[in-house]
Amino acid sequence: MEKTPLKSLHKGVLKLGNVELECHVLEDGRRIFSSRDFLNAFGLKFYPKDTPRELKIFLEKIKFISIGNNNLSNALNKPIKFRSDEKGGNLPSNGYLADLLPEICNAILALAENKMLPVGSEYKDVAKQSRKLLKSLANVGLIALIDEVTGYQEYRDKHALQDILDKYLKKEYAAWAKRFPDKFYKEMFRLKKWEWHGMKVNRPGVVGTYTKDIVYNRLAPGILAELEQRNPTIAPGKRKVKHHQWLTEDIGHPALAEHLSAVLALMQISKDWDQFHRHLIKVYPQVGEQLILDIDEED
Repeated sequence: MEKTPLKSLHKGVLKLGNVELECHVLEDGRRIFSSRDFLNAFGLKFYPKDTPRELKIFLEKIKFISIGNNNLSNALNKPIKFRSDEKGGNLPSNGYLADLLPEICNAILALAENKMLPVGSEYKDVAKQSRKLLKSLANVGLIALIDEVTGYQEYRDKHALQDILDKYLKKEYAAWAKRFPDKFYKEMFRLKKWEWHGMKVNRPGVVGTYTKDIVYNRLAPGILAELEQRNPTIAPGKRKVKHHQWLTEDIGHPALAEHLSAVLALMQISKDWDQFHRHLIKVYPQVGEQLILDIDEED
């Protein structure tokens, strides 16, 4: 058993077929159901007044399913102690990992097939209920369902995004160093059919917009939005430093170099800007960007 009860940080109600189960995401990221809801999932009754120990009730009701499955048996004998602030009170509840549910269903069906289920009206429909639960879980993962109904999905995605930003971006910007090869801009001018006068001549302001779309918006999720916040404009078309000065040396700069190399290759095989942009969307699509299919495209 857990020595110290864990907190339930996210809670929701998950509907599976004909039952509704209260689910929790704990502070350590584990997704669980309470022992009460494991019983409810199979149509078995919970009797807190008769026996206060939820673990004993749970094991007495469904211990038969762990026969021959040591992993399942061990998991059922080690409930996870947790607290939910909404319930109040000082006594913690017992929970079990959510991904045990399909294992229990499969074990019940295996025992039913071999006529090894306990005799009694209480267990008459437990195999039928197991089939219903498995059918409900057939097209979508249980963990994904729990993350959705508890609201943990949004929290998880935000933290995943933060992990990306922490890897790609520094806390403070670094000194300037040349990161974009001249060829990148020369190819852009060729594709846009602009006259090229070299790097010493000021480039049109729209070049910055194109660079954000081609590079930073496709480098990694959330990078451009974070750069815009950290490195805002201080005058029309001007920022204090270049965006790439915020990139980390170990991940950000190598990713930028690799991306630029691939983008240059796409530029060089394209005859004009529209064709290049189609190649770009196909190879480096933004989230929500409609993919363009090449149908009998001629070079």
